[in-house]
Amino acid sequence: MTEFTPLLMFLAAFVVLLAGYPVALTLAGVALTFAFAGILTGTFDPSDLGFFTGRLFGIVTNQTLIAVPLFVLMGVMLEKSRIAETLLDSMSILCGRLRGGLGISVTLVGMLMAASTGIVGATVVTLGLMALPTMLRHGYDPRLATGTICATGTLGQIIPPSIALVLLGDVMSNAYQQAQLSQGIFAPRTVSVGDLFAGAVIPGLLLVLFYIVYIAGVGLFARHRAPLVPVEELMGAEGVSIPAILLKGLAPPLVLIIAVLGSILAGIATPTEAAGVGALGATLLALLHRQIDYVRLREVVRSTTETTAMVFFILIGASLFSLVFRGYGGDELVQSIFVTMPGGVVGATIIVMLVIFLLGFILDFIEITFVVVPIVGPVLLAMGLDPVWLGVMIAVNLQTSFLTPPFGFALFYLRGVAPPEVKTQDIYRGVVPFVILQITLLAVLALWPDLVTWLPNALYG
Repeated sequence: MTEFTPLLMFLAAFVVLLAGYPVALTLAGVALTFAFAGILTGTFDPSDLGFFTGRLFGIVTNQTLIAVPLFVLMGVMLEKSRIAETLLDSMSILCGRLRGGLGISVTLVGMLMAASTGIVGATVVTLGLMALPTMLRHGYDPRLATGTICATGTLGQIIPPSIALVLLGDVMSNAYQQAQLSQGIFAPRTVSVGDLFAGAVIPGLLLVLFYIVYIAGVGLFARHRAPLVPVEELMGAEGVSIPAILLKGLAPPLVLIIAVLGSILAGIATPTEAAGVGALGATLLALLHRQIDYVRLREVVRSTTETTAMVFFILIGASLFSLVFRGYGGDELVQSIFVTMPGGVVGATIIVMLVIFLLGFILDFIEITFVVVPIVGPVLLAMGLDPVWLGVMIAVNLQTSFLTPPFGFALFYLRGVAPPEVKTQDIYRGVVPFVILQITLLAVLALWPDLVTWLPNALYG
């Protein structure tokens, strides 16, 4: 029975989470309960808990994770300073002459916001408050409007530089080294957050293209669902010239995002250094737009601190959970299950993707990244999978999970800010085509993995 203790740990943590307890306290509490029970019964070595101090020191001294509060600050600053709202207005005017142009502009703004905030909830709520009333007022089908906002809001999972990719890249790097050490490679190669950023660029742009083609198709073949909006209505009574739109609304955030992501991909700066540039750049933009004062600055700092504390609190709890899990031989148990699984590495990958997809209904990407990936990642990588490809597939898979009815997080976020006349069934039905598009992307990346690995190989060899 002892060999199944790791599975009982997972089951216990799952039950406690469903009871509504905080994630970090649940992971740490379940781990300590099983550790103390094992010490009393003689099935767990108490000296294993001594490694936790080293893990904790490794977390607080991890240079990569310093990027987390900086990227969060960058995103919150852009959100609170109303730069995102100006960006949406400008993009709407530029795309207003197209069928489905308002929906396309929301998609493009969502892509840029995803590259700046990297947090699904913040993007969905912001777009829901800014764009949904405008789309409904201009006659857009509620299903198309809500589906577009939910789908573009989840782009923060895959469009770099996102918080999800920063955390996933750090975990995947450790998993890759463990996989190589288990194979007797004592000079292991490394994979960085920059590699994962580069690998996510083409899939992210491809997904945005899928969205735009679908919205344009609806505007062309079902015009009543995405009516043409007169540009004059979007520009207002005074009118604005196109150069002014580009200079004021689009150029500043575009320059900031290109500077941050470009410096990482070009190897000029590490993700942490680029995050510092992004945080400073977002603050300067807020000052230039005269959208920052003491009250707003306090909100930005408070929101950044809360999000950062949540991330690291969960990371500490997950680290303790994985330590006890491995102390009970959980990694060997997972490896033996995968080895005996029919279909080999393909079957194991499909099962892991399915489990992660289902866990995405009840857990946030942070918990899944810190708890599940460190356990299954080394085993899958030891079976020969590319770490960058696996990381991007997990990110897209989680993005799909957050969008899928009836438990997708993005649906709950939008339901909370949508007007009463928008029915929940409209939101559910509206996201179905976008879920199909994301599943299509997963299939495309599985069939042609070079779409993920080509750019990192071209940039970094």
